[in-house]
Amino acid sequence: MEMRCYRKILHISYKDRVTNEEVHAKIQQAIGPHKDLLPIVKRRKLQWYGHVSRSSGLAKTILQGTVKEGRRQGRQRKRWEDNIREWTGLEFGKSQRAVENRKKWSKLVAKSSVVPQRPSRLR
Repeated sequence: MEMRCYRKILHISYKDRVTNEEVHAKIQQAIGPHKDLLPIVKRRKLQWYGHVSRSSGLAKTILQGTVKEGRRQGRQRKRWEDNIREWTGLEFGKSQRAVENRKKWSKLVAKSSVVPQRPSRLR
């Protein structure tokens, strides 16, 4: 997903046959040193989830609400609930309770937003 974003920023199509290493070098040259996108997205999404879950507004109702119609055919799309469960290791109800303690939630967000590095392929 990160490479797709970089390619879009640089207007590089996959048909152009530009390697990922070249894309990384070009993005480094264009914007300088930067952090990876995925940990930033995870951290911000978890922080927003905590913020909304502690409130009592419409966003919380929408986030926790369920749609009364059936699910679509085919592979199901990921929901917020699925991401929270996957990243924190907590069930949705437990994450709701964990959000109430801001310090613990902040530590959990910091720990959960770290993305493990993929091993490089052997060529």
